[in-house]
Amino acid sequence: MNAIQTFIMAIVEGITEFLPISSTGHLMLTARLLGLTQTNFLKTFEIAIQFGAVLSVVVLYWRQLLVDVRVLKRVVAAFIPAAILGLVFYKIIKNYLLTSYNVVLWSLLLGGVALIVFELLHKEKEDAIDELAAISYKTALLIGLFQAIAMIPGVSRSAATIVGGLMLGLKRKTIVEFSFLLAVPTMLAATGLDLLKNAGGFSVDQLSCLSMGFVLSFVSALIGVKFLLRFIKDHTFIPFGIYRIVLAITFWLMVTI
Repeated sequence: MNAIQTFIMAIVEGITEFLPISSTGHLMLTARLLGLTQTNFLKTFEIAIQFGAVLSVVVLYWRQLLVDVRVLKRVVAAFIPAAILGLVFYKIIKNYLLTSYNVVLWSLLLGGVALIVFELLHKEKEDAIDELAAISYKTALLIGLFQAIAMIPGVSRSAATIVGGLMLGLKRKTIVEFSFLLAVPTMLAATGLDLLKNAGGFSVDQLSCLSMGFVLSFVSALIGVKFLLRFIKDHTFIPFGIYRIVLAITFWLMVTI
């Protein structure tokens, strides 16, 4: 990877990580447009820069993560399903799912339809949970199971957890913030596991790409997080659903024409 490719990939990751449009799917499609081959290093790069984006949440929400033990316990509970399933299916995810563009496009398309249908049918209850510390451990675990669906590239971790949380009776802002926090242990574990298994085989130039991508994704993710928090005050996620559908169809046309 050269510097321009690294820059583009990192910016795409940072902007899309917390939006319900699948950062992993965007990275795979962007890599294809840039002519990058799905090598072992590229897969690791895509995972590593995701943690750079997640670090932005630590900066913005450090009090909830490091000071409020009640919130931290619920984040840990929600992380358990993804931790277990991630370890079990690690090889399948990295060697098969992360190399399938068809899986990504179908996930984007069907996920977009599901997001639109859900928003049209969903009505937030007046007694919906509006405090992170008020989320029950059972609800946290169920949100974690929804997050685990996002192991399929193109599904979107953010979309899965947000829709799951809304279905379980959380207010929109509450589940969006919980989704931010849940990304921290999830991506830390994914990045640590992958680097532990593969970093020893990377060159100095490749490690430099990882470092550059990490910093760029962190900065752009700060922008993405603040944008989403402003967006949800007056909008549903329907525009993101439409975007997912248009992106999938457009990419299919580009490939087939």
